[in-house]
Amino acid sequence: MRAILISLLLLGSAHAADPSKDLFDLDNLRVKIAADLPYLTIEHNGKDVIVMRRQDEQHTIDPPFNLTSRPCPPFCVQPIQLAPGVETLGELELLDYMQRVSVGDGQILLIDSRTPDHTRSGTIPGSVNIPYTRLEPSQTSKAKIRELLEMEFDALYDEGLWDFSTAKTLVMFCNGAWCGQSPTNIQTLLKLGYPPNKLKWYRGGMQAWEQFGLTTVRP
Repeated sequence: MRAILISLLLLGSAHAADPSKDLFDLDNLRVKIAADLPYLTIEHNGKDVIVMRRQDEQHTIDPPFNLTSRPCPPFCVQPIQLAPGVETLGELELLDYMQRVSVGDGQILLIDSRTPDHTRSGTIPGSVNIPYTRLEPSQTSKAKIRELLEMEFDALYDEGLWDFSTAKTLVMFCNGAWCGQSPTNIQTLLKLGYPPNKLKWYRGGMQAWEQFGLTTVRP
């Protein structure tokens, strides 16, 4: 038996308040991610984080993601497909991208598009926080947007034209299928000419992630 004491609190996780309850046999988890995927290890801020589902089978979703109804607008249900060519991801597809980032694929960036007040309570391991306000023209300057695209997304700008041939694949998420923050980012990038095939969207966001009881970390 290969058991491990996972102190989620020390890892920065928003999951646990009592580390004494976090003793698991990783080879014999009752609640797996998938039949052939009991857990995985993701690097976050230079530390390994074990991503797994909560093993407490009586657990329910914590606030604020237990809420089902928010005023629309602005919290309106988003479509399955944001735009032609932009892939919508489920949890297993997202986990695949997370693994690729964790083993050193520098051409993928997992982005939490929420503002910092939302991320403080927890985010998806391996993600970086780039608030939607950094890409929204009404919230920032063209110079700042250009700097973000060049310095963090690896896009090239030359004589007023964008070249996205070396740009990263961006995997974006926010609070849930009713949240407009990552869709706003994606629509902005499409208007700038960012290739749709390099934009991925985890539509379920934090609400779906919490629904499956998956590990979260604090930034």
